[in-house]
Amino acid sequence: MKKNVIVSLADANYFPLLDELVDSIKRFKESAGVAICILDAGLKQDQKDILSKKVDEIKKAEWDIQVPDNKVKGKEWLKSQVSRAFLPKYFPNYDKYLWIDCDAWVNDWNCIELYLKACDNGKLGITQTIGPGYKITSKVNWLFGKLALIKSQNFKHAVKSKINYADARKLAFAPHINIGVFSLEKNSKGWAVWQNNLSKTLKAGNIFGSEGLAINMSVYIDDLETEFLPLNCNWITSNLLPKYDEKQSTFVEPFLPNYKIGIIHLAAGIWKDGKDMRMDKSIKIELETLDKNKIFKSLRYNT
Repeated sequence: MKKNVIVSLADANYFPLLDELVDSIKRFKESAGVAICILDAGLKQDQKDILSKKVDEIKKAEWDIQVPDNKVKGKEWLKSQVSRAFLPKYFPNYDKYLWIDCDAWVNDWNCIELYLKACDNGKLGITQTIGPGYKITSKVNWLFGKLALIKSQNFKHAVKSKINYADARKLAFAPHINIGVFSLEKNSKGWAVWQNNLSKTLKAGNIFGSEGLAINMSVYIDDLETEFLPLNCNWITSNLLPKYDEKQSTFVEPFLPNYKIGIIHLAAGIWKDGKDMRMDKSIKIELETLDKNKIFKSLRYNT
């Protein structure tokens, strides 16, 4: 019986990315000891048939917290903003849960081990979106050269979700936590804390981003015990492009000591000529190599 599970979710449009994520996991021999489970938010039957030969379980995602129909507007993939906070309900037979967004893929198994270790003793294992090379962490509008209107991601969403201003201020300049990759034990109190905050953020705010705001509230307001993992465990390419190590044929951090990137995350997309690499695998962008060469390469997973 496998004790740990990696979970992701997709609809039909994101199936190619999900399939690549699964393939990127299964190429490691260590993956034989970890289950892979999928939440279906609008997959087609032929897509589920393909996945069923590779993964342990596929279950239909639900609206675990009810939201108005006018907010959903047929976008079933928005269930990912809710259902990931209820993973033990869907897949109850595991001790530890590692969520990876379908627009991410695994480049180094060591980061999987780190996430599974990070959530020991009920802690949340997660990565902040801040690190060497990040030049902007929060946006502000300056008035009269002195006064500033805060426009940080957490603050804007908190205000829109009608979170009280005292709590919104606590979030305003806290390093944003990306919920695209995280780990939690089955019996962690983190699930209940997160679900409680999610019920608040869904009442007034947008569905999209609600789960991220809720986890930031859980960490920075409710002091959920958290193990913060390094940036290479959830490398968001739209924030900072990696470099490429031609000798090792792998993506690495752009600054010394150029650690190998564990999970490459295409959140927000990589755009070229108005096209998103997540939707078009043929798109390639210019990257710098460790030897100072310039190459054109896709950031999608390739076997």
